[in-house]
Amino acid sequence: MISKSRRILINLGALFVLMIGAIITLAWYFGQQELAPLSAAETSVSLNESVERLNDAFESSWKELDLDSAPAAPAHTVARRLSLALTGATPSLEEIRRFEKLSDEGDPTQSWLNHLFEDQRYNNYVAERFARAFVGVGPGPFIIYRRRRMVNWLSEQLAVNRPYDELVRDIIASEGTWTTNPETNFITAAVIQDGDNKGPDEVKLAARTSRAFLGISLDCVQCHDDKFGDRWKQEDFHQLAAFYAQADMTISGVREKSEKDYETAYKGVKEPSVVEPKVPFAEELKPEAGSRRKQLAEWITDGNNRAFARATVNRAWALLFGRPLVDPVDDIPLEGPYPTGLDVLTDEFIESGHDFQHLLRLIAASAPFQRASGSNDPDKPVTIEQEAAWAAFPVTPLRPEQVAGSIIQSASFRALDSDAHIIDKFRRFGETNDFVKRYGDQGENEFQEESGTIPQRLLLMNGKLVGERTGENPIMNSSTRVAHYSSSEKQAVKAAFLALLTRKPTAEESDHFAESLKKKNPKAKARASADLYWALINSTEFSWNR
Repeated sequence: MISKSRRILINLGALFVLMIGAIITLAWYFGQQELAPLSAAETSVSLNESVERLNDAFESSWKELDLDSAPAAPAHTVARRLSLALTGATPSLEEIRRFEKLSDEGDPTQSWLNHLFEDQRYNNYVAERFARAFVGVGPGPFIIYRRRRMVNWLSEQLAVNRPYDELVRDIIASEGTWTTNPETNFITAAVIQDGDNKGPDEVKLAARTSRAFLGISLDCVQCHDDKFGDRWKQEDFHQLAAFYAQADMTISGVREKSEKDYETAYKGVKEPSVVEPKVPFAEELKPEAGSRRKQLAEWITDGNNRAFARATVNRAWALLFGRPLVDPVDDIPLEGPYPTGLDVLTDEFIESGHDFQHLLRLIAASAPFQRASGSNDPDKPVTIEQEAAWAAFPVTPLRPEQVAGSIIQSASFRALDSDAHIIDKFRRFGETNDFVKRYGDQGENEFQEESGTIPQRLLLMNGKLVGERTGENPIMNSSTRVAHYSSSEKQAVKAAFLALLTRKPTAEESDHFAESLKKKNPKAKARASADLYWALINSTEFSWNR
């Protein structure tokens, strides 16, 4: 049995090691040790040509609308946008330092994207965003539904940049158990477990399919024909649902049961009748061979089915900007008209073989994404018209997990990625879930913009996460370590601004906050640094993607 004195020595030793680690990390940031720069990436000729075509479309639109575009955004701002959109958190101080060391030969945007695509946080975060569209956020049926398994599977597909059409075909036509074949959770998520009609709910699957993979809200005509003169009829929805009728639950998981049919009673008809599967448009693209679900999967992902490509483009755009080209994200008119850029991006996505990373690269390099969200002229601020036409980057509020992720990341100099300590990962997971529950999860309303609420503001001002991540703690919090080990007050202020806002302070900001840190008492200085971190977290700039 370990004696009390020995336990104290062990604890002190562990504390000493952690302190040394913190000092070394701080030394990296303040330049006492060299960090390797990011690998320089150059844009390919084909990508440059694609970006030029996309930019020509937007610039023609701006000229026609007589709109000036906003100035170019700083490289740090573009990196922040990409990190928030693709990892759910702002960059770490260490990442920023490596980014700043990027050679002149490297394209900042593409180099940063290379860095993010190699980071497991990208796979995991985007997988969760996809899962919300594919299966929602609910717990689903007991035992036979494993949402986490599906998210992990999606993450694995994103890690190897598997063609998006292949990924979707697997999801729609999947067979097997929900554990061994995680993609089958798309089917098991819709299983009815009570009543006489047990098994996958064809209606729910048809609704998910039309919205997530076609960008069409066919479920609006589930009960009657469209009343606003649209082309969709009640039979369009139920004929799509019929493709899922033969998906059956067996001991060995999801299997096809060829003798099963789909029945429904249309509006005005009392008795249900058998409904044969039929695609709602472009029937010439549907193959004749294969099971019903395989036929549907092949039809949806066919290279000539532009609705599938448009839906993906619109969702990718929304992922990066915080709002889609066509709003709502899953209700795109089949025959248009389409906003500027959508057709160009659709062509590019199809020609790339449904390469999702290529699509993200193209959007990130585009003139709209590279624009600032504000004007350099205080007398001519950015207008609503400029934002609507993407002539200025539209400012959108951060999602709850982005707010939490950024607060947690700001407390650490190093990126909380797959190389982070297991304790850090568990703590981040628990803190994020607790914060999102209190802040308010948007659920499946991925891109429904909402104004901040009073409880949300109070959570940032007085909440547990902010208090713990900005408080005096030399082991866990960068605010305390900056106060103790920075070479000057202005260096400490600079570190805080980069950690929280991914920008350097203005001269006025630097002078103001540096003065507040000029305290001889170490504890008073640590408290002043904590106050600085708290103030920046509660600034409007922190909670918005600018």
